[in-house]
Amino acid sequence: MQQSSLFDKPDISEILSLPDAKIQYFPHCYTKPEADQLYQQLQQEIPWRHEQIRIAGIVRLQPRLSAWFGDADATYTYSGLKLQPLAWSSVLLQIKEKLEDTCHTAFNSVLLNYYRDHQDSMGWHSDDEKELGAQPVIASLTLGEERLFQLKHKHRPELRYKIPLAHGSLLVMAGETQHHWLHAIAKEKSHISGRINLTFRRILK
Repeated sequence: MQQSSLFDKPDISEILSLPDAKIQYFPHCYTKPEADQLYQQLQQEIPWRHEQIRIAGIVRLQPRLSAWFGDADATYTYSGLKLQPLAWSSVLLQIKEKLEDTCHTAFNSVLLNYYRDHQDSMGWHSDDEKELGAQPVIASLTLGEERLFQLKHKHRPELRYKIPLAHGSLLVMAGETQHHWLHAIAKEKSHISGRINLTFRRILK
């Protein structure tokens, strides 16, 4: 572990040594009691939706629940979905302020994903939609069960990386990462409890 350099904060963090990427991992963004409270509050208060998405022309239900919050004009489109933001809740604004302070970035939206158990997942993708700009900063907060975050290079298939994302941890992707890398959360073989992931971002107007 080493001192932060992407974001000049005193927090202990790990910089992932990957080509064509700028990724930093903060394993203790929130303490366990803080993360426990946030998980319970978000699980109960968020109006979770089971959205349909279109992949390769096929419409199917996402293998997870989700919700989109943000400023009134922070509309987001991906996989055939056009998401209109819900108004910020007080707890989401508190989290946003903390992550903005850590990342030195102003966020105006957040996508929440609720992985209910080991069967919920996220397929290979990159956050490269035009609304996010050329070099988006994506701040990904994990609450709940630890899941394995997988990365693979778009043009060099031999380059792969895996990192377990712990309860209360923050993973930040910036720079050229979305141009060169895909990421995913695979299904698990054994039963596990739920995980809530919040990915804060900035939608360009």
